[in-house]
Amino acid sequence: MQTFKTKAFARFADREGLEDAALCEAVRRAGEGLIDADLGGGVIKQRIARKGGGRSSGFRTTVLFHRGALAFFVYGFAKSARENLRRDELVTYRLLANGYRVSGAGRDGSCDRAGDWSDNRGGMQ
Repeated sequence: MQTFKTKAFARFADREGLEDAALCEAVRRAGEGLIDADLGGGVIKQRIARKGGGRSSGFRTTVLFHRGALAFFVYGFAKSARENLRRDELVTYRLLANGYRVSGAGRDGSCDRAGDWSDNRGGMQ
């Protein structure tokens, strides 16, 4: 499964010390059907643990997810920073998820070449 992160998400992950292995683990869990919250329209929320802590008190990530094909990490936040996505954010992410699912973006690496996404293959095949 190809896994990508936006540049903004990559900055968030770097700032918070989230390693690619943790992102890949979240995608692996989702691929096995262990989705923390299905927000509909190809958008899921996956919890990622802080170093030395558990997932319940860690980070929340918003992922555009197409099982077996693509995962795009688009947003992340600490549980202590906010509760959930706003309605308008969720609508936007659903539109993005639908667009990538329909176009097949990323399957040929086009998102990576375009410079808007960074490839996060770290062990994911």
